Amino acid sequence: MAMKAVCVLKGAGDTSGTVYFEQENESAPVKLTGEIKGLTPGEHGFHVHAFGDNTNGCISAGPHYNPHNKTHAGPTDADRHVGDLGNVTAGADNIAKIDIKDSMLTLTGPYSIIGRTMVIHEKADDLGKGGNEESLKTGNAGGRLACGVIGITQ
Repeated sequence: MAMKAVCVLKGAGDTSGTVYFEQENESAPVKLTGEIKGLTPGEHGFHVHAFGDNTNGCISAGPHYNPHNKTHAGPTDADRHVGDLGNVTAGADNIAKIDIKDSMLTLTGPYSIIGRTMVIHEKADDLGKGGNEESLKTGNAGGRLACGVIGITQ
């Protein structure tokens, strides 16, 4: 039976959106769809962060979700944080349409992303190729524009 989840992104500014997650079975990739509004045109880092805590805004979500203690990388790299989803691209209309399939994410089991936080960042993620220490942690994606906790849905 397919598992489904949803995340409503909100931030201090105008950035907001909804991301839907679907996984056909526990070994299938997770499909992410949705849109994020209020972004500047261009690429923005898009990650699952460790904690489902937004008490102090998006900063409370902690670092990228990284249960296997890897360095930061891009979504197609074998060695990466589980939460590393790369970038989404906003058009001239300030909207990013999301259509991602990821085989490292899961909605079930001990490494489930349910209850963790999805974050959209201010800048492009350099996918760990920035040549400095911060690149290997955050991809130099900058501030957290909006976030929300990933929850189970029907």
